[in-house]
This record gives sequence, C-alpha cells and structure tokens, in this order.
Amino acid sequence: MKRSEVNEIIAESDVFIRSHGYILPPFAYWSPDTMKARVAGDSAMIRDHMLGWDITDYGQGKFRDLGLFLFTVRNGSATNVRRGMGMLYAEKIMISGENQISPMHRHNFKTEDIINKGGGVLVLELFKADSKGEIDETAAVRVRTDGTWRDLPAGGLLRLAPGESVTLEPDTWHAFWGEGGRVLIGEVSNVNDDRTDNIFQDQIGRFSSITEDQPPRHLLVSDYDSWLG
Repeated sequence: MKRSEVNEIIAESDVFIRSHGYILPPFAYWSPDTMKARVAGDSAMIRDHMLGWDITDYGQGKFRDLGLFLFTVRNGSATNVRRGMGMLYAEKIMISGENQISPMHRHNFKTEDIINKGGGVLVLELFKADSKGEIDETAAVRVRTDGTWRDLPAGGLLRLAPGESVTLEPDTWHAFWGEGGRVLIGEVSNVNDDRTDNIFQDQIGRFSSITEDQPPRHLLVSDYDSWLG
C-alpha cells in the first residue's frame, strides 16, 4: 500500500468512527515525532503492546476488496497471561467496508466477541476446526450470539445487525465483510497477539508493505519496529 492511501484511510475512518459516537484515545492523534518521544518516556506500552492504527491489505494490494481497518485501544501481554493477573484483555475498533473481505482465519489462543457497533450488516462465514486445526467442511457450527446459541451448517453465513454480537472461540474459522454499507465493529477479547496468533486459510500476510510516497499522518502498529526501535 502507498502511504498516501494509508493516510487517506486514517482520515476517512476517523470521521466514520466519530459519526457513531466512538472517540479514539488521545494517542491516536500523536504525530510520528510525538509518538517517538513519548514511547521513549512514559508511553512505552503503546509500542510494546501494539496499540494504535492498523490498516491491512493482507499483503495483496487490493485493500478495498480484501482488507480491514483496525485500531487497538488496549491490550495485555503474554507476561500477564503467564502470571494469571494484570491486563488479560484487549479491545479493538474496526471497520469493514461493503463486500470488503477479511479472509478466512482462526486463532490458537484468542477468544473474541465481535460486535456490530453500527452501519450495515456484518456477515460472517463460519466453519469449525477439525482435530488438526484445519477447516472441517462437514461439521455444524454452534456459536453464541449475545448469550444465545445459534446453529449453522458448515460454511453458514451469520448476519449481525447493529447491536448484535457473536463469541468466536479459537476453534472457529471465520471470514467477514460488510453488507449494505460499511460496518463499525467492536472486538473484545483476551490478550491479542497479531504477530503469531492469526492462522489464515491461504498463504497471506497479516500486515501491509508500505511504499513511502508521502510522510505518515500517524504511525501504524506495523511501523513501530522500524520507526520507533
């Protein structure tokens, strides 16, 4: 992706998020220079826990068709998990465009609630994992939606209207997209690790490769290693 495209997506996404009454935390608006100074001082957690802007085309170069906007608001750590105390949870806000696919994947450790916060309908295609963790194309899928069990066939489509949510366990393969317009999505989960805990059906990358055609408006979490050290 070009940096100019990333900057444009950040600007339009911020407007969409605010239109639904959700306000991002102050560090969302720090310049790269401010971010670099602050993570060297009192705000190292932002870098170390990968909080912030996250825009991905999964390395395929067609964001509007295959991509996702995310902002990680809070996140614990593997250290907390080992201790069994501290921040053991994470929160993200995401945007899925109409027919913009977030590709089929699952997680090894993360259980997540995916919440339609507003906009269009969120559509999820669901499969269960077999004993080897691969997609089971025959097993029925049972998930909780707002505390109520829902049963679907393998590959069934679950549609969530604004206000509805689904709990996805690590054995649930899922792809999703917006229907009838862009969808603002909340995610509440246990500790999130986007470096190692995303298992994709296809051989694709989690983060985008950025071509620097203009300065960054704000840094992405995938910029932190190269820009912040």
